[in-house]
Amino acid sequence: MRLLETAHIPFATHEYEYDENDLAAQHVADALGQDINRVFKTLVLRGERTGLFVCVVPGNSEVNLKKAAAAAGDKKAEMIAMKELLPLTGYIRGGCSPIGMKKPFPTFFHTTALDYDKIYVSAGVRGLQLEISPEDLIRYVGAEVTDLVQ
Repeated sequence: MRLLETAHIPFATHEYEYDENDLAAQHVADALGQDINRVFKTLVLRGERTGLFVCVVPGNSEVNLKKAAAAAGDKKAEMIAMKELLPLTGYIRGGCSPIGMKKPFPTFFHTTALDYDKIYVSAGVRGLQLEISPEDLIRYVGAEVTDLVQ
């Protein structure tokens, strides 16, 4: 949030009760009273040649690994192991934000992010979401927009 404030990017925060046993995006959407299609999850993948990259997809969608790999300029990609998430990004499962990772990684947003004036992404901790313009967020993280889901 400090990074966004420093960059003068408007956003709102929304707290919700998270459940350690249900970190799914649907729970977040329900807790916020929002359409699941506006609640985006941040996933970290590894291309076989290109290394780590980030995909931000609607909460009710599964990332298509072939499409994600192609977006990153690779032939194959896989999700990183959960135990790698914190050391690589500084975030834990259920609190991974596309903003402020330990290192900047190539980032890709699914095309439907641009269907909304505001979307929701993790603020970097469980129980807190950012409501933000997808255009502002995409520009800030230097992301590309492409088809990433099944």
